Amino acid sequence: MRTLMLLFPGFTVLDAFGPYHALGMLPGSEFDFVAEHRGPLTTGKVTLEVPVSIDDVDSCDLLVVPGGIPAIVMARDGHPLIDWIRQVHPTTTWTTSVCTGALMLGAAGVLDGVRATTHWYSHAELANYGAIPVDERVVVDGKVITAAGVSAGIDMALTLTEMIAGTDYAQATQLDMEYSPEPPLDAGHPRTAPAAVTAWLRAMYDSMLG
Repeated sequence: MRTLMLLFPGFTVLDAFGPYHALGMLPGSEFDFVAEHRGPLTTGKVTLEVPVSIDDVDSCDLLVVPGGIPAIVMARDGHPLIDWIRQVHPTTTWTTSVCTGALMLGAAGVLDGVRATTHWYSHAELANYGAIPVDERVVVDGKVITAAGVSAGIDMALTLTEMIAGTDYAQATQLDMEYSPEPPLDAGHPRTAPAAVTAWLRAMYDSMLG
């Protein structure tokens, strides 16, 4: 099984490396990072050497698309990575996203008529791409699996691990990660976060998008 995780400058690190810890270890999996161009790619203060270009591959079994502010922009404005997702999706067994990576799937036509989720900030925008927005942490609709914001990528990866490798293996993966969250604050979603905090964060995202 070939797994490709699509990277781009400005992707959110946890969107990618949370799922990588689970999906990169699946039995029989050949895992690669892919980007528009081979070579060094920087996001924040992290630089990675990406071994595969989108020009090198036109199919895979499992595609993972993380998010970040650039994902919103690429979805709205168009980008070669959107075109590549559109090309690859028909070849996959599973097409997945984390956070605003769902908007890239949407712009590629993957979410038309599909139940999906994404980061709360962009949740309503899913409908612009023909998706059916669902306020859940992980949404499975056919071969498309979308995760809500950032940390939900771990939940998505464990959900998919169970589907592919079975419950015992998924439980072992979760235990290996010691994924047993007990957050110190109850502010992980606008449902529970103080309204002023939600408004502040929303304004910050608005300013980042111009």
